[in-house]
Amino acid sequence: MDRRDFLKAGAAGAVGMTFGSQLLFGKSTIIGANDKVVLALIGCGGRGLSCITNCCKINENVVIKTVCDVNRTKLARAAAAVEKEFGYRPGTTEDMRTIFDDKDVDAVWIATPEHWHCLAAIRACQAGKDAYVEKNLSVNIFESRKLAEAAAKYNRVVQAGLQNRSASQGYSAREYIQSGKLGKIVTVKTYFMLGGGKFNEAPTKPVPAWLDWEKWLGPAPLRPFSPSIVDENGRGGWQKYWAYSGGLLDDEASHTLDFTRMVLGDPGHPQSVYAWGGNHTFGGTSEVPEAQSVVYDFGDYVLTADGGPSYKYMQKAGQDIRNDAKRFPNWRNYSARVEIYGSEGLMYLGRHGGGWQVIGSGDKIVAEDGAIFPDNAHQKNFIECIRSRKTPNGNIEECHKSATLVNLGNIACRVGNKQLLFDGKTEKFLNSKQANALAKGTYRKGYEIPEKV
Repeated sequence: MDRRDFLKAGAAGAVGMTFGSQLLFGKSTIIGANDKVVLALIGCGGRGLSCITNCCKINENVVIKTVCDVNRTKLARAAAAVEKEFGYRPGTTEDMRTIFDDKDVDAVWIATPEHWHCLAAIRACQAGKDAYVEKNLSVNIFESRKLAEAAAKYNRVVQAGLQNRSASQGYSAREYIQSGKLGKIVTVKTYFMLGGGKFNEAPTKPVPAWLDWEKWLGPAPLRPFSPSIVDENGRGGWQKYWAYSGGLLDDEASHTLDFTRMVLGDPGHPQSVYAWGGNHTFGGTSEVPEAQSVVYDFGDYVLTADGGPSYKYMQKAGQDIRNDAKRFPNWRNYSARVEIYGSEGLMYLGRHGGGWQVIGSGDKIVAEDGAIFPDNAHQKNFIECIRSRKTPNGNIEECHKSATLVNLGNIACRVGNKQLLFDGKTEKFLNSKQANALAKGTYRKGYEIPEKV
């Protein structure tokens, strides 16, 4: 009997419903029960559902007990999808606290909009749950620092959804740089360029029956519902608002900046940041910039991030490249490329597969290493670390520093496209009270990030 048939058998029959629930989710004394990992999903959008489902497919003895969402349509769809895939139907809830109170649940998969990431993950740690937290970790610097503190205090495995931390080419690229073959690092350039269009918020309207709007807002300020923000079936436009996201720098560049830090040996915080951004392409009402450029000063070299949703001719690597370690992107119009300029050569680096190539004099390729999309490796690492209690590849301390790069760039834009000096030890700005206020954030009563986690 294979694993799927076993699960179906456990969940079927008159007495099988009660026994099956214990078999699938309970902490019984049957052989192998201690090796079982029981997951719950918080945020039932396409990314969260596909990832947790795949995680159960590629890891043995991993099950989903509960799915949670305040979008009732997505919640019902997720429960049906799990039942169709695995032969058992998970429980459903609109309140994540139900999951935190459930002693059967070992770990939660958090795939909400970004403004909920840290609060949900901190609550999970406090409840004794491990957590997989999708990127970007945070919408300000304070809250991902508190998540790192919570993970340490409660001895929790917290895997950031920055899956390039499990990508093989990241380690080989880092080894190549550390060998000295690229020479001294002088300049690093990263890109997050994609196509887009004009965004204007639709008029507000009554909250639809399929949504708990108050819970969706959570830590964010109360405001009237707009269909531009939350969509019943799709992603919605919440990434256009500072209260819920950090735009494309948060979405796309969070992967690229984190991968770059890893390949460079995980440097600490930059000593200053300058950023420029605005709606100069389409002129819409998006709060986050349509185009954006950020410069980070790391002392020995400068790192830049350029992009936004204004470049329709720039493309992500296709699945044919992402899943073939022998193929490389066309670097010229690759939307997420990294360029690491050493004194001896130029390294092009791709994320989510794509590998890396080093160009020397005469446009000659002097070294390269291919790779495939690292989702499977990252998800396996999470489950392995739940069982072994080892530190996961998506180390929360390092991923907090990467999330801080995103927040530094956005804060520098929001205070008026200025240069800000940053103290990496205190994680505070030295020349702007307004920037420090944005770094701390504000929270609605009942949804606060605690000073002491």
